[in-house]
Amino acid sequence: MSRKLIFTAALFLITLYIPLSLFSQNRDFEIGTVLVRYRGDAANVTIPAGVTHIGDGAFSYYSNITSITIPSSVTHIGDGAFVDCRSLTSITIPSSVTSIGEEAFVACTSLTNITVDNQNQSYSSVNGVLFNKTRSVLIAYPAGKQERTYTIPSNVSRIEYGAFSHNSRLTSLTIPSSVIFIGERAFYGCSSLTSITIPSSVTSIGDNAFSDCSSLTSITADIQNKVFSSVNGVLFNKSRSVLIAYPAGKQERTYTIPSSVTSVGYGAFSGCGNLTSITIPSSVSRIGEWAFSSCTSLTSITIPSSVTSIGHHAFDYCRNLTSISIPSSVTSIEDGTFSGCLSLTSITIPSSVTYIGDSAFESSGLTSITIPSSVTFIGIYAFSGCMFPDELKVEISNRYEWAAPFANRGVY
Repeated sequence: MSRKLIFTAALFLITLYIPLSLFSQNRDFEIGTVLVRYRGDAANVTIPAGVTHIGDGAFSYYSNITSITIPSSVTHIGDGAFVDCRSLTSITIPSSVTSIGEEAFVACTSLTNITVDNQNQSYSSVNGVLFNKTRSVLIAYPAGKQERTYTIPSNVSRIEYGAFSHNSRLTSLTIPSSVIFIGERAFYGCSSLTSITIPSSVTSIGDNAFSDCSSLTSITADIQNKVFSSVNGVLFNKSRSVLIAYPAGKQERTYTIPSSVTSVGYGAFSGCGNLTSITIPSSVSRIGEWAFSSCTSLTSITIPSSVTSIGHHAFDYCRNLTSISIPSSVTSIEDGTFSGCLSLTSITIPSSVTYIGDSAFESSGLTSITIPSSVTFIGIYAFSGCMFPDELKVEISNRYEWAAPFANRGVY
């Protein structure tokens, strides 16, 4: 064997050995230079030196971790890297980090402080709040901060995805006229926030920006805003053709959607637990994803024949919903549309429907159903947990033998 061949083989083995040995010496981690997933159970975690990337969701849902030390070798922190690390109280971003993914610290409900090394060229922090270096982008306001009020600095133009989400202490928040962008889920689950004003400068608001804010009674858009408007604390686009957000803390028991509305937005009524009745006008053609999700007091709703599209999970976990009418203008029942509707015991599916998505009625109260011959597809878990008679289960399973509509989670 030639020396060149021996050298090449040796080099290959050494290259292979480095990441494997790193993994074997740190059994709590799935790593090479990328930390893919933490597998340990320690409260105080030190990421090994040499790691350059913390992967998407690498520490997500580790509720026992109280501290994490990030080495100066790390340059990238992935999307949702520390999601739901509920016991994490503080974290320091070293000077080496040049990229932090979306919602990296979401639902860290004990996190009170994010500190950035002064030498970092991409990020900065002020009083524990994470910004980009120029402080024009507010990236993360720690969910565990105890202050009741906060004024966003006047040079901020962008509030990032999930920036304030799951903070349960803030009751009041001031958005300056410098802000033009509010990201998806920016204030999601801010359970003590009572009201908010959208300044005239804002031109973009992401989906679910104000969902599950259980104390929020009013969203007011500045009258000079050219993109958004509000009526009685409900947020619309300027022409009021799209209902964007109905505050979850409003105390009214009934609501009639204005006849100008053609689209009910993504998560528009999500978590509105006080509403027992909602009237949808015949002007509406689209109901967005999660639109009425977790409207736990809603008992019945009539969908007009003008509606042609109902988004996935639109009515999921409406636990007191006993009746709903699906018009013949609808051709599909999307994933999770009626999942968790415990009081819904029967439903009529029109012959216009050709598609029933994954988990469409999972864990609902359905005891019987008639599926028209027009339906050509039924997704997995579509009827999982439904108390159908055995003969009906057999009939549906035989008709759609390639599907698994009654499969149980963790079994299929």
